[in-house]
Amino acid sequence: MNLRRAFAGFSRSLRGRLVLSATVFILLSMLVVGLVVGKVFERFVRGEVEARLETQIADILATLPPNRPPRRERGGEREEDRPPRPLHPWIERARDLDRPPFDRKGSGWYWQVEGADGPIARAASLGDEILPGDLAAEEGGRRGRGRAPSAAAEEAGLIVRSRRVEAGGQSLLILATAPKTAVSRPLRDASLAVALPIGLCGLLLVGAIALQVRFGLAPLEALRASLAAVRSGERDRVPPVEAAELRPLVEELNALIEQDAANLRQARRHVANLAHGLKTPLATLSAALERLPGAAERRDLNGSIELMDRRIRHHLRRARAAALDGHARYRTDLAAHAEDLGAVIERLSAGRGLSVSIAVPSGLLVAVEPEDLDEMLGNLLDNASRFAVSSVRLTALREGRMAVVAIEDDGPGLSDPDIEAVMQPGRRLDETAPGHGFGLPITSELAELYAGSLVLERGASGGLLARLSLPAAPPAAS
Repeated sequence: MNLRRAFAGFSRSLRGRLVLSATVFILLSMLVVGLVVGKVFERFVRGEVEARLETQIADILATLPPNRPPRRERGGEREEDRPPRPLHPWIERARDLDRPPFDRKGSGWYWQVEGADGPIARAASLGDEILPGDLAAEEGGRRGRGRAPSAAAEEAGLIVRSRRVEAGGQSLLILATAPKTAVSRPLRDASLAVALPIGLCGLLLVGAIALQVRFGLAPLEALRASLAAVRSGERDRVPPVEAAELRPLVEELNALIEQDAANLRQARRHVANLAHGLKTPLATLSAALERLPGAAERRDLNGSIELMDRRIRHHLRRARAAALDGHARYRTDLAAHAEDLGAVIERLSAGRGLSVSIAVPSGLLVAVEPEDLDEMLGNLLDNASRFAVSSVRLTALREGRMAVVAIEDDGPGLSDPDIEAVMQPGRRLDETAPGHGFGLPITSELAELYAGSLVLERGASGGLLARLSLPAAPPAAS
């Protein structure tokens, strides 16, 4: 299962596919080369062994007496019918043919001369053994430079060469054998000697291919980094690449970026026109209210107009961000905005002696528009300050790709049902407190717009703890 999972992960990688396919090809090539080299070496060694056996047979033939003496004339008469020379003197001298390796008993290097009545001479290495006549090579077929081996020779594990001749007035069968280990042992030793260099060569080839693949795919990695820089706002376009195969892709990407930028400019114009079209009637209505009698009525209507203006600005901001669809281009300093808002909240609550502490790492950037970040942090800090007894604490840290902001107060806190209730637009648990009940829902909607989240829970001190997760922006390239 682990191997299957690893193979699946490897096959999903372009680099993995290239290296894997090249490795398989190299292994198959090494296997074919090994088989071919082994076969060639086997034919060579077997040829040398068979040549040695043929030499032994030739030496035996050279010492055998001729079947009949040569014809010659004496006194005008032809003497042709003299009897053949006997084999007995030759048999006495046959021991001189036991030269190495035919002198090692039981070695498999044997020779034997067999007549009609059985063996008449044999190698000392045979001892008291006799080579059976059926070891002779079969007359049909050929094997290399010799004839096909018999079944008996194969069973005995011998390489056999044979020749039938006429000598001493009879038909003789000359056998010369060698053990198959004379071929297999050198072949095995050579294979072991060759396997290590071939294996090292294969490893070097695989390593070279891995480096080549890495070098070849480097432009793709550079292109990915360039796209990430465009997405984060560090670049406006993808820079040109040297690889000719990637140039059309870069051109298409830049054309797409330019088209998105044009769409963004058009969407911003529409949003600006909409904002102007909505804010102008509200301003006119607010001015008209100032001329109406009754301060209480004007105050209530002005509050409604302010709420409408806030909701309009909120939805216009959402429309602008949705049209942008590229909030990752923002690089807003979280610490600076948090400290500024904390100072404002602390100054507004000076009469209560409220303490606002800010602990944000320097250099922590968020991919959020500055106005939206101020809106979210301002809502949360304002909500915490209204219910806190003496202190509000804001901390932040980076967790992976997100920046998590925690705002905790030492107030009474909320139960789980109340937490769910306050996240509903316009729902207020304390009607005597200032506000309209839209701060937390607006903050949650803005956070979700940036692929973040807002979670409310009970803090360690018993007060309310708000966790705001926002996408972190990469640090500026040096």
